[in-house]
Order: sequence, then C-alpha cells, then structure tokens
Amino acid sequence: MVYIVCDLISLEGNMTDERTEQQADLSLPESRSWFDCLKWCPSSQLHLVTAETRVLQYVKSEVERFYVPISNNWRIWTLKVDPKKPKALPVVVVHGFAAAAAFFLLNIDAIAKHRAFYAFDVLGFGRSSRPKFSTEADAVEEESVRSIEEWREGVGLEKFILMGHSFGGFLAAAYAIKYPNRVKHLILVEPWGFPERTEKAAEELKAQMPLWMRLLSPLLLQFSPLMPLRATGPWAPGLLRRARPDLKLKFEAAFDDNTVIDYFYHCNAQAPSGEIAFASLLVPYGLEWARKPMLPRMTQLRRDVPITFIYGADTWVDSSTGRRTESLRKSSYVDVVHIQEAGHHVYADQTAKFNEKVVWVCENVDRAHQSKAILSMETCI
Repeated sequence: MVYIVCDLISLEGNMTDERTEQQADLSLPESRSWFDCLKWCPSSQLHLVTAETRVLQYVKSEVERFYVPISNNWRIWTLKVDPKKPKALPVVVVHGFAAAAAFFLLNIDAIAKHRAFYAFDVLGFGRSSRPKFSTEADAVEEESVRSIEEWREGVGLEKFILMGHSFGGFLAAAYAIKYPNRVKHLILVEPWGFPERTEKAAEELKAQMPLWMRLLSPLLLQFSPLMPLRATGPWAPGLLRRARPDLKLKFEAAFDDNTVIDYFYHCNAQAPSGEIAFASLLVPYGLEWARKPMLPRMTQLRRDVPITFIYGADTWVDSSTGRRTESLRKSSYVDVVHIQEAGHHVYADQTAKFNEKVVWVCENVDRAHQSKAILSMETCI
C-alpha cells in the first residue's frame, strides 16, 4: 500500500494534519502574485484545492485526502472515510464526466457510517493527473481501466462494492468485466454509454435533453467539450452560475451559495485531458452513445457478479438498458431501481432515497459475502 497523505479534514472541516499541500509536492504557489491577476482563466490548482476543501466542510465524517501514485508518474487524487468496520465490504465510487469525487458530499456520511468509503478523481479530471490520452476509443478505455486497477493496488483493496455514476458507470462496468474477482457487486447509477445508437433513439434523446445541453451539443462535439469554460475566461464563473442554476439547487441542502458551482468551475477550467479522452469514446454527434456501447458487452461480465441499476425517473438517459441487461443475463442477479422525482443526478436530486437504497444494497452484499465465507469454512472443516 503506497500513497502520499496530504491532509485530513476533521469533523469540523478543519485541517488536522500539519503536513501542507506544498509538502505533498502539489507544486502550489504560496500566495497570489500580480501575474495571477492577468491570467485569462481565473482558476488554478490552488483555487481547485480551496474549492474542494470548502465543499467537503459539509461532510461530518473524517475525510482523508491523498494521492495514489500509478504508472507513468501519474497520480490519482483520493478521498477516504474509514469507520473501522472490517466485516463490511468497502465501497468505491467513480464519478461522471466533468465531475470529481467531492460531488458525493451529500452521500459520504450516510454510506460511510456502515463501511469504508473511497472515491477518487478519475484520471484526467479534478485533482488527478491530466495526461495526454490516446485518441483511439479502445486505448482510452484501456488506459482508464488500468488506472483504476493500479489505484486499487495502491490503496490495498482486495474486494469491494463498485459504484459508478454516468461516465463513471461506463468505466465501472468496463473494470468489472476485466477484473471480476475484485467486484462483489456492481452499482450502476444512471450509466452512460450503454445503448446502441439508432435514429429513433437519437430523436427521443434530443426531446428529453435539457435546453442548455441541446444548444451546446453541436458545439461541444466539434471542440474540446469543456472549452467554453476556458474560452470565456474571467466571465466564465458568472456565465456558469446563470447557465446552470440547477447545480446550486441540487446541493442547496449543503450550501445556499455558489460553493458547488465554483467547485465545478475550478474542476473543469484546468488543462483539458479527461474531456478529450471522453470525446474519443463518443459516437460523432451523439452525447449519449459510446463508440463501443456497453450493453452488448454485459454478456462478457462474469455471471456471478451481481448488478444494481439506479435511475432517476425523470432522467434523459435511456433507462431501458437496465431491463435489457437483465434479459441478457438471465442466470445472473440484476435489479433495476427507479427513484421518483429525480433526474440524471439522482444522488443529489433525491439524496435520502438514494442513500437509503445504496446502504440497503451494500448491507445485502455484506450478508451474502459473510454467508459464503462461513459456508467455505464449514466445507473446509
């Protein structure tokens, strides 16, 4: 187990570890200079660190934050809460496109009350390294899945419950296909990239998409998807607040100001990396569809890996892929859950219901895992 501990957030949200971000080789400036004021984008790694710290002040649990080194001198930024309950399987959470680990601020306490909780910034996003990815879909997927496995080795996890949201659901499914021995249960929350593209599906999706997504989709697919955040420079934070007021509303239980929107901005105003890799996975002119859709590949997932799909009832994602996966895996456990009055960000739209369902799934996995362990011991005796 090798990792660099950077800081620890106490119950009050204060830093209790005396080691500073500079000592952790974050290469952050000690203070702002006049040059910072001249930058086109009012963002930096230091701004991102500050924004993440503020977001995590909502979390009551003690959160460890650290880098996990992987190959090529890359690093994966990690959040961990360990309630010291070794009989419970840990849960690993993979965020979606243009997000980061701390977006699960509304879920950490409820889930980590019962088990160790891990979340990390996917390679190319947030505070993780931002390498230059291949432009081939197969290579991008392989690099991303390999980074998750190297991260797992770094934190020393053997078996765990794997949960992914949106693009993170796509990566979680790809990981489970390649490393089924590690995954005791796969929770796919609003997974992206499952269905195959058809003209009928394209029209239906366009009708369900939020207006801002319909307007920006043609532009984003021509360029780096998050390019507008950098191109609009000092006006970007204000424009983002006006364009995405829904982000503020989703997290109003935690903050009544722009804390989460500003965190989103600083996550995505950095050098483009993961967003370019994501664009390589897309079917041209189709935000919902992957070049290698995941649904047909679910037959490759080992039969004894159970799956729970969780969708918001008002989502724009094709939620029929959950039932279609169930049809493809008739001899395997597949459950499909729809949470009412929730959209794509179901974990924030209906936090209590989402947390309750995830906790219930995880506790059932624990019971099944422990029963299997007892049966194995009795067989040996």
